[in-house]
Amino acid sequence: METPAIERVDTPDTMRSSLRWLPYVLAVLLAGAYALLSLTRFALISTPSWDNAIFEQAIRAYAHFRAPIVDIKGPGYNILGDHFSPVIALVAPFYRLFPHAQTLLVAQAVLIAASIIPVARAALRHLGPAAGCAVAVAYSISFGLQSAVYTDFHEVAFAAPLIAFAGEAFLRRRWRAVAAWSLPLLLVKEDLGVTLAAIGVVLIIVGARRLGIVLAGIGIAGTALILFVVIPAFNATGSFDYWDNVSLGGGPGMAQTFASGWDLKTVTLLLTFGITGFLALRSPWVLLALPTLAWRWVGIDSTYWGTNFHYSLILMPIVFVAMIDGIERVGRHPSERPAAAAVRRYTEHVPTLALGVALVLCLQLPLFNLFKADTYHPGPAAAAERQLTALIPKGSTVETNMGLSTHLATDYDVYWFLNIGAVVPDYVVIDLHSDNRGPDVVAWAERQHPGVTYRQIFSDAGYVAVQRVN
Repeated sequence: METPAIERVDTPDTMRSSLRWLPYVLAVLLAGAYALLSLTRFALISTPSWDNAIFEQAIRAYAHFRAPIVDIKGPGYNILGDHFSPVIALVAPFYRLFPHAQTLLVAQAVLIAASIIPVARAALRHLGPAAGCAVAVAYSISFGLQSAVYTDFHEVAFAAPLIAFAGEAFLRRRWRAVAAWSLPLLLVKEDLGVTLAAIGVVLIIVGARRLGIVLAGIGIAGTALILFVVIPAFNATGSFDYWDNVSLGGGPGMAQTFASGWDLKTVTLLLTFGITGFLALRSPWVLLALPTLAWRWVGIDSTYWGTNFHYSLILMPIVFVAMIDGIERVGRHPSERPAAAAVRRYTEHVPTLALGVALVLCLQLPLFNLFKADTYHPGPAAAAERQLTALIPKGSTVETNMGLSTHLATDYDVYWFLNIGAVVPDYVVIDLHSDNRGPDVVAWAERQHPGVTYRQIFSDAGYVAVQRVN
């Protein structure tokens, strides 16, 4: 069956009335699915890192009008000296009402799902009903969104809707709205100021020269201010801790790191642009992807290079908006030349291609877990975690490693075992699956804290807890 020809539809009023609600229905459905995915993974005790615990400690501090001190990063550590993400304070009122780690997971699901609304509206408005529906669904289940949801809460969840709404405004040539949606990126994370500058460059390219220059200037100046003044002011060492991660502070040279890992990097590029049938490359909006790809490609951590974490989240609204623009650009320049006609015929099938690719990828992506029975049946680890925490009074100081930090952060003052400093914890909880401290955790804890005596109070399913005696 041939894909219907793509038609330009300039205003929402010309959409089929039955489809006007599609963006909002999709957003609600995917918010629910993404929240369920996160919550079930949390219940299974299979969270991938300590990041959710870090953000929970910061957001809890904001919720009680305190400085965002994150003890898990070190005693008295101000998170503004780590990454500059004051936007996470917006979650604080909800956390005050629902003080649980899961609140962050639901907030992220809602934020990511909110980005579906502008992308779906833009697809329906500019591509017509059939092609628009295909693109809307493809975006809502794209690999970047799913991977971000599956790796717990991160501040870039705020960037997804901001970039998506900016992209919708770009397609409608509402340049001031583009600027309004883009400027808050400076408050999401320090590297996104460069993305803001890229938006300015795009506006210059499409003719909004004055506004583009202003945005580019604000983006570059804001990034410099944050990296060289704001973050060092809150950092105990007076610097930005992550220069080493992008080959600027030591280790392998930038060129060497860039030349490495192209087995992973190539797959990431093919997936990122291939899901749009490579038509995203026809739009200047795709330039927004360059800053994110650049720092990832020169990053020494190989997790930056692939697609399994949250690093591709902001690329999804970029490439899908660019695809919509690219499709329109092909339609705006008709030609009778055979090559141009072939491109036009190919373009007509790209929305269906995007949907097909997204659906096939789903078989290997996190959402597919919702159709597996094991997802809803926590195993011995979950039962052991409940028994363990029942033995520790709320408010206790707990030293732990990576495994259970996310599950302990709500009720306890949690410190990480490698940077606890002079703090003497009431309890030490070790997950032997994630970091083996050896079979004798009591002996390890007493070596870690000379002069303090501990006794073991729990050992099951790979979790060991010891209590301070004196």
